[in-house]
Amino acid sequence: MLAAVDHVQFAAPPGSEARLRAYYVDVLGMTEIPKPASLAARGGCWFRAGEVQLHLGIEEDFRPAKKAHPGLRVTDIDSYAARLAARGAAVTWDDGLPGLRRFYSEDPVGNRLEFLEPVRGV
Repeated sequence: MLAAVDHVQFAAPPGSEARLRAYYVDVLGMTEIPKPASLAARGGCWFRAGEVQLHLGIEEDFRPAKKAHPGLRVTDIDSYAARLAARGAAVTWDDGLPGLRRFYSEDPVGNRLEFLEPVRGV
């Protein structure tokens, strides 16, 4: 039986770890978590915020995920969007999902991320 999503894995190009760390830690506010020694030699980096884990693995023939994406629940979505924008990340609002406020952004290698918050009282 499925119980939860453990993590979401994205691909990233070789040599992009510093840019990924700057975005996921400094922009999104996540914490980098160490990869197990058996996987560390492959490159990439892993991040956590609460129960959310995002793993970035290195892929030689990298193509960013432009459609596929995680939907990440946030609190105080307006402040979170302002945080991203103030740190240079694009914020694209979308009102196409009733009962939720949401926006999209991209990490520094072009992977799509969706941020959502339920509308209170709906």
